[in-house]
Amino acid sequence: MNTAFWSATKLVAALRAKKISALELFDLYAARVRQHNRALNAICVMNLDADRKAARAADRFRGKRGPLHGLPMTVKESFDVAGWPTTWGMPEHKDNFARKDALAVERLRRAGAIVFGKTNVPVLLADWQSFNPIYGTTNNPWDLLRTPGGSSGGSAAALAAGLTGLELGSDIGASIRNPAHYCGVYGHKPTWGICSSRGHALPGSAHPGDIAAIGPLARCADDLKLAMDIIAGPDAVDGAGWKLALDKPGIPSFRKLRVAVMPSHPTAEVDSSVSGAIERLAHALAKKGARVSDKARPAFEAEEAHRVYLALLRSATSARQSPHHVALWEELFQTRPKEDMSYEAQAARANVMRHKEWLGWSNRRHQMRLLWAEFFKQWDVLLCPPAATPAFPQNQRGERWERMIEVNGRPQPSTTQMFWAGYSGMCFLPSTVAPIELAGGKLPVGVQIVGPQYGDYRTIAVARLVERDYFAFTPPPGYD
Repeated sequence: MNTAFWSATKLVAALRAKKISALELFDLYAARVRQHNRALNAICVMNLDADRKAARAADRFRGKRGPLHGLPMTVKESFDVAGWPTTWGMPEHKDNFARKDALAVERLRRAGAIVFGKTNVPVLLADWQSFNPIYGTTNNPWDLLRTPGGSSGGSAAALAAGLTGLELGSDIGASIRNPAHYCGVYGHKPTWGICSSRGHALPGSAHPGDIAAIGPLARCADDLKLAMDIIAGPDAVDGAGWKLALDKPGIPSFRKLRVAVMPSHPTAEVDSSVSGAIERLAHALAKKGARVSDKARPAFEAEEAHRVYLALLRSATSARQSPHHVALWEELFQTRPKEDMSYEAQAARANVMRHKEWLGWSNRRHQMRLLWAEFFKQWDVLLCPPAATPAFPQNQRGERWERMIEVNGRPQPSTTQMFWAGYSGMCFLPSTVAPIELAGGKLPVGVQIVGPQYGDYRTIAVARLVERDYFAFTPPPGYD
């Protein structure tokens, strides 16, 4: 396999052993960016000349080296990188140049990483496609006419195409998970609150954000743990009162692993290309000695969970809406009856709800969170889809909720599949996405591995087993 597709773990080992220099590795990625990025438009901000000097300096450095020393990597555009614009795809923020690095970026750099670029996003990070009026459209390396996902779409596309060694993304509505699934890479949405989001915000915002998490994307499961070991933990303010001590389970094989499986659900039907792949994985795990159930579920109704999630999600993002969408949500709220349970009607109510109403929704969320805790006393992980289909064709017409995807030959609103983001995500649970198949031999399919709160290394460990014993990252045709 081309060195550009090596895992970050293997790359840093090669750098440490001086089998390759930081400058050689940087030049390899820079050449690939020049070759492939015009068609992909995955990396939208970079300064290759300045960062080539950083790579040369990394080779000359004689002090104690960090765990990522000399590794070229990129981060999502929404993270502050000193001297670079942070726009979230919004033209009104095109001149918002960061004065300092986001905390996670600072930690990665302190570990020795060379952050040489930022990857593209949708406007306000609010789509499962990655296009905006500043940087344009990012395409999927498996099929340039399809979405790479969003909002960390540029992140996943750059990794899959071998343009970067590691990536940092964010997730509130599957924004790490669906791009990993669509592009055939690994992604981890951490337990809420364990990775500081300081420096991942629009100007003037200091709130960490309900449900939202930052986390890594990579080409192998071990890289997810490598990155989490660096970025997880409180910032200086919170660190005065608590330290992070995640359990690091030893899971040497699938034998006796307790696996619940949910390949689809009537609330959000999943295409057979995805549900079938998860069923085949579950069958393989059972043959390897895992205890597998397709009936086990937490003790609440999934349909209700979806309503709770949409209320919390859309209220969480309401403060950053553009004036256009503020007016639109107000109009929809005034004109849609209370009985209307369409996505746009629920989103409109969430955008204008009173705090007392929000407290009611959040209380129900915490009741469900306790029921998840009971569920994970009996089961180690839940396997479910990251999304309803493999990567769908680019479609930028109209509002997001007006767009349709095809599921089992029938149209489905693209927003329906957000169920798979919120079912566990709104309750703060960690999820790891790992590739498990190529649908029709052409498009990647991933599985979402959900674990208990603070069980981040458990879900990553299961992803590692899937990678070792079942299916691993494969470069898209034409890039290796």
